Amino acid sequence: MVVSNPIVRGFWPDPSVCRANGKFYLACSSFQYFPGVPIFESDDLVNWKLIGHCLTRKTQVNLHKVNSSGGVFAPTLRFHDGRFYMVTNNNTFQKNFYVYTDDIYGEWSDPIFVDQDGIDPSLFFEDGKVYFTSNGNGPDGKGCIMQCEINVETGEKLTPTKPVWSGNGGRYLESPHLYHIGDWYYMMVAEGGTEYGHMVTYARSKDPYGPFESYPGNPVLTNRNLGGNENRIQGIGHGDLVQDEEGNTFMVCLGFRQNGEWSPFHHLGRETFLVGVHWREDGWFEAGENGAVYSEMDIPGIKAVQKRDGIYDVSLDTLGEGDPRWCYMRDYDESRYEFGDHSITLTGSEVTLEEEDIPTFLGIRQSEFETELLVTLKTDAKEAGITCYMDESQHYDVAIFQEEDGVKAKLRLRTGDAIGIAGEVTLPQDLSEYHLRIVSEHEWYHFYCGQGADAAYLGKARAKYLSTEVAGGFTGVLLAMYVIDETGKKAEFTEFTWTQKGH
Repeated sequence: MVVSNPIVRGFWPDPSVCRANGKFYLACSSFQYFPGVPIFESDDLVNWKLIGHCLTRKTQVNLHKVNSSGGVFAPTLRFHDGRFYMVTNNNTFQKNFYVYTDDIYGEWSDPIFVDQDGIDPSLFFEDGKVYFTSNGNGPDGKGCIMQCEINVETGEKLTPTKPVWSGNGGRYLESPHLYHIGDWYYMMVAEGGTEYGHMVTYARSKDPYGPFESYPGNPVLTNRNLGGNENRIQGIGHGDLVQDEEGNTFMVCLGFRQNGEWSPFHHLGRETFLVGVHWREDGWFEAGENGAVYSEMDIPGIKAVQKRDGIYDVSLDTLGEGDPRWCYMRDYDESRYEFGDHSITLTGSEVTLEEEDIPTFLGIRQSEFETELLVTLKTDAKEAGITCYMDESQHYDVAIFQEEDGVKAKLRLRTGDAIGIAGEVTLPQDLSEYHLRIVSEHEWYHFYCGQGADAAYLGKARAKYLSTEVAGGFTGVLLAMYVIDETGKKAEFTEFTWTQKGH
């Protein structure tokens, strides 16, 4: 069956997958956003539904004033003996931990910490043993995959941490996953950095501690040599294997879509892709189409038709309180968010979008280049509106400002150290509500105030200035509502409608 990549579109990076109870489950990184570590469910590996998060209580994760692209990194999701485990790293505080649940739709446990350094931790269960694997530095000070055994009930290390594999020679050795398939143990990793040189490599051994022999055809999956009109998908790496009930093997991995054919910029974030895995008679495996990922791929073993119906149905009619698609910033203040019947009221604070703090901010991930966002709001707050938000230093805001000389709609652009008002209009004093609109194209954002033909065009801005190549970091653009008012005034949003124009 032909599959359209990415299978989970937008800022859903570092995928990890497992099979349980006849279904597939997928976890992704969340960084500074809350709730943490989203969980998707699928019957067929191509149609995914966001069903919740692992980290839903502030007691589970410390996000207080964490840096952007800090916080929760690279989870691994595993199912063993009726229980789900999610192991991850709070990179800001350099702590590895895991949580567990017996009910994938319910709450997860409090964190259990493991005293092993590195990031991208992984768990492997076999014969009563639990192996804890992460990246780190070997005896020579160079990057290495490190491993120990733990008591999964307590997180206590049962064996010393040992170096097991130094990778295939690429920089930033990370994302280790250990598997036992057939006669071999396979160690699969990412190398090259989560950028244009990213790749998946692997090795095998007869013992979980090695010695590991590198696959002669490494990298097994990468798009580093593709570009232009051949393929706009780049950054392929950080893979995880899963098998279906019939024994077919698949790999999920991250990658990103450039916003133009010859434009080496991406602002939607790193996304989740799917490829098939082919086993050779000699016990090695190959992945993808000639070791690469494409937007349309015929993947053996996939039988379901990929659907788009309902994916882009985002409005206050479908997004209520507790909907897992909402993103808050860090350890947000719940009292500032009031969900009504087809409305959301946000209470402002003194915290602005320029601070590594907890502004009043509620958004969704932008998952397509060509989209449109409409909001209607009632407010007397100092500043209230919507933002295309990458991080504190890179965001575009269109908002209503209450000023001494009148009410104004303004387009403010923040690109690094440059902050400026790119457009503004003074509004009538007797308006009872305000209408703001963002129209996104592959390489541009356009901003409006008003309705229909009478809407004022406030200006446009290039999408590339919100890209990872400019902003840095590991996240993607969120489309969010926000309010700034040190006296605690509010904004009531009575419309929040996001529609796809194409993909």
